[in-house]
Amino acid sequence: MLNQIVHGEKTDQPSLLIVHGLYGSGRNWGVIAKRLSDRRQVVAVDQRNHGFSPWCDSHSYEDMADDLAEVIRAQGAPMDVLGHSMGGKAAMVLALKYPSLVNRLVVADIAPVAYGHTQIQYIEAMRAVDLSKVEKRSDAEAQLREIVDDPVLPTFFTQSLDVAGKRWRLNLDALERDMDKILSFPEVEGKFDGATLFLSGGASDYVKREHRDVIKGFFPNAKFAKIPGAGHWLHAEKPREFEAAVHAFLG
Repeated sequence: MLNQIVHGEKTDQPSLLIVHGLYGSGRNWGVIAKRLSDRRQVVAVDQRNHGFSPWCDSHSYEDMADDLAEVIRAQGAPMDVLGHSMGGKAAMVLALKYPSLVNRLVVADIAPVAYGHTQIQYIEAMRAVDLSKVEKRSDAEAQLREIVDDPVLPTFFTQSLDVAGKRWRLNLDALERDMDKILSFPEVEGKFDGATLFLSGGASDYVKREHRDVIKGFFPNAKFAKIPGAGHWLHAEKPREFEAAVHAFLG
């Protein structure tokens, strides 16, 4: 089963499952998960091939959805589900395959479509880090800053670095092998009729107006909202606004 970080106690409100994106972990969501747990229990998972969860040869959305279904079944009741980016796609497939397990759905800055960009360059950047010279996380960050042009990403990536073990807590081989699957969206039948919020960054182009017909085909009760001034990493760039939007949607 996936590694889980649990915040708060169960209440009369449905528990919330948080599903991180590519190269992330449940730990990345620690502050937001803790703040959202003021009204309900929040469970942040490490997805397969990430963090402290098992490594697997396959990294398809069907597999990720099955992993999430196992967590919800172990909780014993349907959960609200929040997924960002790759985690948003996994959450969507979960809701389409197992609608009885999902109460309400929040999809953060991603659509159920294929994207043309790649993330392979970041796998290559992490592989390029000379871990023999890393004694603390900042050493790896310094090496990554010479390779990665986004100033936010080196800090984000190194949260998945086991400094003492001198290894990445990311199955880079599996993620590289299934990158085409990660960037696409599987052929899934069915609809999810539950309440769904597509929450996007106002400065992001991941969820476009032309995606809405596809979204509505899968999620007929979808609503759309944007956080002004936020990009794809909307929860990190505008955490208070993100929390407020999720709180409002979950009631």
